[in-house]
Amino acid sequence: MTKDFIQITDFTRDELIETMQLARDMKSGKFTEKPMAGMTVACIFHKASLRTRISFETGIHQLGGSSLYITEKEIELGKRESIHDAAKVLSRYVGLIQIRTFSHEDVENLGKHADVPVVNGLTDLTHPCQIMGDILTIWEHLGRFEDLKIAYLGDGNNITNSWLNLSTMFKLNLAIGTSPETLPDSETLRRAQEAGVSTIGIYHDPKEAVNDADVVYTDVWASMGQKDQAAEKAEMLRKFQVNSELLKVAKKDVKVMHCLPAERGREITDEVMDGPHSIVFDEAENRLHIQKAIMTQLLRNLRKT
Repeated sequence: MTKDFIQITDFTRDELIETMQLARDMKSGKFTEKPMAGMTVACIFHKASLRTRISFETGIHQLGGSSLYITEKEIELGKRESIHDAAKVLSRYVGLIQIRTFSHEDVENLGKHADVPVVNGLTDLTHPCQIMGDILTIWEHLGRFEDLKIAYLGDGNNITNSWLNLSTMFKLNLAIGTSPETLPDSETLRRAQEAGVSTIGIYHDPKEAVNDADVVYTDVWASMGQKDQAAEKAEMLRKFQVNSELLKVAKKDVKVMHCLPAERGREITDEVMDGPHSIVFDEAENRLHIQKAIMTQLLRNLRKT
């Protein structure tokens, strides 16, 4: 049993399924417990946020707890004082730490030294809560979370890396459509391929990636902190735009997903984003339910240790 949720692979396969079912129970109203009653959660944000901040703070409140919004100005993590010391101090005050930041290593160090669970709300390497919300949404709409072709189009970023991590736990056909210059993290890709659970392909032709796909997924071409590369990446990834013409080679009932925020007219067209195949806003809603379930799962694990 893990203390933290920093990578999808921190949970076992059984824990992932249990967490998804718990999220479904929470969403349907079957789960009425308040496992965070009397607890304060430190929510550390070094990156701007709409979905992550609001879904976490709302979820903490719904589970009976309270949250503290902490910016980099309050805690210059690793600068004004060491991550070790900050982790030890926070552990004396709060019952859980959620952090959205740049450095994945910083989050790993925070988890290593904290005595309370740490949840990764996003790093430059991974975005595990997002992908857990995504696979929950796919389960709702398609009735299964395995034996599916997921076509991801765009930059090989933290979203791509997290899909690769999920592919080591659930059996997927993961087709990554990207340019030779925008590949996902090589070590994450290697581990996913060596796990042998899923079929993983890298495609430089978007139609090959999308062919017969159950789900087509995209993200902004230049992530937060990389906007200075926006023009360069747009040139590399232009042909990977998700549009109606591209969807013709996917399954007729294909579902389209985007983790948001979207740059409409670039990686995805309005016609697709607002069209009948889109489940983008169901996906956004499910961030709330899956994160509540992740936090509850971590607290259950903590009680068992």
